[in-house]
Amino acid sequence: MDLFEYQARDLFEKHGVPVLQGRIADTPEEAEAAATAIGGTVVVKAQVKTGGRGKAGGVKVAHSPAEARQKAEEILGLDIKGHVVKRLMIAEGAKIAQEFYFSVLLDRSNRTFLSLCSVEGGMEIEQLAVERPDALAKIPVSAVTGIDKALAMEIAMAGRFPEELIDSVSDVILKLYDVFVKEDATLVEVNPLVLTEDGQILALDGKITLDENSDFRHERDDMERDALDPLEAKAKAMDLNYVKLDGEVGIIGNGAGLVMSTLDVVAYAGEANGGVKPANFLDIGGGASAEVMAAGLDVILNDPQVKSVFVNVFGGITACDAVANGIVGALNTLGARASKPLVVRLDGNNVEEGRTILKEFNHPLVALADTMDGGANTAAELANG
Repeated sequence: MDLFEYQARDLFEKHGVPVLQGRIADTPEEAEAAATAIGGTVVVKAQVKTGGRGKAGGVKVAHSPAEARQKAEEILGLDIKGHVVKRLMIAEGAKIAQEFYFSVLLDRSNRTFLSLCSVEGGMEIEQLAVERPDALAKIPVSAVTGIDKALAMEIAMAGRFPEELIDSVSDVILKLYDVFVKEDATLVEVNPLVLTEDGQILALDGKITLDENSDFRHERDDMERDALDPLEAKAKAMDLNYVKLDGEVGIIGNGAGLVMSTLDVVAYAGEANGGVKPANFLDIGGGASAEVMAAGLDVILNDPQVKSVFVNVFGGITACDAVANGIVGALNTLGARASKPLVVRLDGNNVEEGRTILKEFNHPLVALADTMDGGANTAAELANG
């Protein structure tokens, strides 16, 4: 889960990372009040989870509370790369002498952590990595031993920080790593990490990605999150592993690998059938009971873009006859709500028994397929009308 900037600032403050004052505001009036409370020059910053806010007009300096209100009026409602600004952070201003970059993240390919550091901050790190890769230090971090003072100083030196800043910067690096570990993050990034004119090292803009699998260890129920698509919210309430996509063929499978393969096959079949595409990812896992199947079909059939559904199941621990009974039970449960054609491909344990159950059920919306390719083609043809 990616955090908004104000949430990252609050976590930094919680773990002793040096930050400036920051208050949230949802209206111009609240922005004015926040600027009054902070005092002096403030920065009015759009709270959206995308880069390029400054270039899009989402970050503005205000020298008075009245000006903060005016800037808030200009930014609220702004569309930044498809993200509409609904919330602002009013941040205390700083006199910046120099901008730096630091991050620590999960390195999946090497199954450890990785620290990125550069004395050149403020720009998009992807741009720096392409244009001047030698300016970006990449230091592996052991997930066992982590970052201690010695490694933090090594990281700062590799990032080409001036010698007189190595000690103070390494102290901040230690605290940022503390955030990374104690908050179960997969990314902690500061861009820019700044040196102020009076010699302070401050984290001015933070980005944090949390591992949602660790939510049970933290009190995050009240944390602001992105609004889910209504169908995704419904699926989540039913404990379904569902992701909505922009297509016409609904997909149900058992096992993430099989569902991913099914997406590819349907996309390929769709190229010859009017360009139709998969409408969703839905993995019902090892259990395919009537209740689970009904819940999955209920979500998919409520997607107005869906024109057909492809149920692709390989019977293993859950045999194909149990899956077939699940489909029968689901269609009986849904009744008139099941109004779109279903193509069902069964294979594996008790496949003949499963196919017999569906043939004898003889539902007008159900068509059987012998192969995954054949089922994908039939579903794509039906979706194409």
